[in-house]
Amino acid sequence: MTAAPRCDRTPAWARLRELHAGGGDRFDLRDAFAADAHRFADFSYEAPEVFADLSKNLIDRATRDALLALARDCRIEERRDALLAGTPANATEGRSVLHTALRAPPGHGAHSAEVHGVLERMLGFVERIRDTARSGIRDIVNIGIGGSDLGPQMAVPALDAFVQHDLRFHFVSNVDGHDIAPVLRDLDPRTTLFIIASKTFTTQETMANATVAREWFLANGGGDTRRHFVATTTNVDAAAAFGIETTFGFWDWVGGRYSLWSAIGLPIALAIGAAHFRDLLAGAHAMDRHFAEAPLESNLPILLGLLDVWYRNFLGFTSRSVAPYHQGLRRLPAYLQQLEMESNGKRVDLDGEPLPFATSPVVWGEPGTNGQHAYFQMLHQGTDVIPVEFILVREPTHPYRDLHAKLLANGLAQAQALMLGKSTAQARSERAPTAAATIDPDVLARHRTFTGNRPSTTLLLERLTPRALGALIAMYEHRVYTSGALWAINSFDQWGVELGKALCNDLLPRLDSGDTDGLDASTAGLLQRLRG
Repeated sequence: MTAAPRCDRTPAWARLRELHAGGGDRFDLRDAFAADAHRFADFSYEAPEVFADLSKNLIDRATRDALLALARDCRIEERRDALLAGTPANATEGRSVLHTALRAPPGHGAHSAEVHGVLERMLGFVERIRDTARSGIRDIVNIGIGGSDLGPQMAVPALDAFVQHDLRFHFVSNVDGHDIAPVLRDLDPRTTLFIIASKTFTTQETMANATVAREWFLANGGGDTRRHFVATTTNVDAAAAFGIETTFGFWDWVGGRYSLWSAIGLPIALAIGAAHFRDLLAGAHAMDRHFAEAPLESNLPILLGLLDVWYRNFLGFTSRSVAPYHQGLRRLPAYLQQLEMESNGKRVDLDGEPLPFATSPVVWGEPGTNGQHAYFQMLHQGTDVIPVEFILVREPTHPYRDLHAKLLANGLAQAQALMLGKSTAQARSERAPTAAATIDPDVLARHRTFTGNRPSTTLLLERLTPRALGALIAMYEHRVYTSGALWAINSFDQWGVELGKALCNDLLPRLDSGDTDGLDASTAGLLQRLRG
């Protein structure tokens, strides 16, 4: 496939500039809904397990058409097909990107025999451990970092309703000893299984914590590391040298932040069991087929990626807040931070040319309704416009339906309030019981004015099942790829992570020796103060 044009070098980009200059920057959602009774229906989309309402976004049909033209100009369908076929999409490392193969049914994906060989062996191990009467295991500790931690740490609480509750799950990632110490404090080495998750078995933070865990295990009466330690890694020799016999591998075409579908998902499978883990994979595969087969006009991941480009490059929005109205999804914003910002936080294109436009937004958030009592003040009345992504789940997996109704009403109300706002005249006509008695009514009204016209997307799931979670995460993966492909960047390397690691390796012995030769004055001064 010949190189596709970068987005800013296409006719559609010029058209989007015209639309923005001609009123796109002054688009008003309230006027749009008043003028169009069909707006909700026309800007809502169905994908496997996910219903998306995009109608509260700052976009009209003309802009949507121009964005779709941008996708065609950038040959997004051709590039998607090449990605899914295994053409090396990670050009700087010469690798294919085939996490989609991990969730394809037997015989339907690349490397199918290898993938399902590992999967079957892993799930057999899972069922043996979950038979706690025979295995004796009660606590499972996953030691990893980045993609070897964030996926399982997000998915296990999200699927709490499906978790086997005579097992307890713990996640250690930070090299700060304050992370691992409280975990080890409450464990019994005789009933604990440690998972060391590192593709190379050399990741600095992971191996430091793994060493601490092994020392604790042996010092507290632990006997056989081969029974109580397993590894998800490709470096079997290093794992064996560490004292680990049971390993589950994966491949260089699986990036860390796309790896929860691989052996890295071992803690998820241990939590929810083999059948539900297969459902997680099936939900992701269903979204893969939607991404691969749905026309551009109804392809949800592509439409979301196009919207991200409109917001970032034309409306100038620098961040996006993710607000899942489900406590189980409390770690989803952190997971999406890595998925999006590590993938698309790049400043040069595929040819190494500096980009003249912005790329990844900052992704951040908290579960509702907690976020409402923290940062929503800024969303409603702050000086920055920040698009919000609400995630609602129609059916709870708990019996407290009144609580769930309040949760859903809060989610709907926040999206509505962001859009509608409140005029100064409205504020002036209202009584504010907590207002100071002496404050001028007009001054108070200005304090209580909401500009509104603040955009949001609502993603609706029927239930938070393994299949639904799989589809939701796969949707985000393909969305990130779409925006990255339009920007002509490599969404699958992460060189920005490497520099700090290299400098750390230089500074670590200096903390012991006190040698500051060649250091800048600030680093040298701080190092000396840290040494005491």
